[in-house]
Amino acid sequence: MSATPWTDPFVHPALFYGDREEYLAGTVPFVRAGLDAGEAVAVAVPEGNLGLIRDALGERAAQVRLLDMAQAGRNPGRIIPRVLRAFADAHPHGRVRIIGEPIWAGRTPMEYPACVQHEALINLAFQGRAATILCPYDEASLPDAVLADAHATHPTVIRSGKHDTSAAYAPDAVVSRYNQPLTAPRGVPRVTYARHSLSEVRHLTILRAAELGVPESRLEDFALVVAELTTNSVVHGGGSGALRIWAADGHVVFQVRDAGVLTDPLAGRRPPARDQRGGRGLLLVHMLADLVRVHTDPVLGTTVHCYFQYS
Repeated sequence: MSATPWTDPFVHPALFYGDREEYLAGTVPFVRAGLDAGEAVAVAVPEGNLGLIRDALGERAAQVRLLDMAQAGRNPGRIIPRVLRAFADAHPHGRVRIIGEPIWAGRTPMEYPACVQHEALINLAFQGRAATILCPYDEASLPDAVLADAHATHPTVIRSGKHDTSAAYAPDAVVSRYNQPLTAPRGVPRVTYARHSLSEVRHLTILRAAELGVPESRLEDFALVVAELTTNSVVHGGGSGALRIWAADGHVVFQVRDAGVLTDPLAGRRPPARDQRGGRGLLLVHMLADLVRVHTDPVLGTTVHCYFQYS
């Protein structure tokens, strides 16, 4: 394979690095080459690595869109619409070049399934687009299973400057494998709702969220998420649903379960067309929540967990 395979419509390599020097060697020339080619360039990585790239670029850093992925991509489900597509769509007439590092050692086991599904879905979201998205992976701190998943979600892998085709590339299988059942802790009350009871159930759920610790500054966001998901149950999920709410690990978790089935793997991750009517509910949920996990099944229906951090 060519040492610089950036000519296909969409290129999505994983960059494996073991230390600071390897990180800079794999990212900074990538950025400079994009700038030299007249491409729009963005870097969305955790703040520590963002500082390394910024310093290494010097004055040229001003030509790059720099984002702290720990903030912009706090919920992995918002990275495609808010970070990657937002940047690419703002530059529709030329090739874009992006470094996106959505998985790092600080990610929790609770977050990881959403992270790896995100990496797999990038390939679908950017199919046919003129874009190169380079995803760094820290071999020194990430588990072997995470590195193996990187081979499955990226058609090309880079290590020590060498580009290789990934024989394990299977993004659809990754999306399916991490479509894992979601459950609530034992003893958490279940409340059912239908069209006639939506208003009352929403009001009680928001009161409970405040009791459990959702800060006042986030209650409006929480209320919008509750409204979107319960309305979706009534309109698209068989006319009714069930919800639970609890606190765990510094988060208030809101669960909605209904009979609907999500058939679009990019639901909630695809920016709507300007003239599109509706279809923004799950996207709004991803924008507002700190983490969104989804399980969908033709028999069991769909379960959504939304996490709001309070500590």
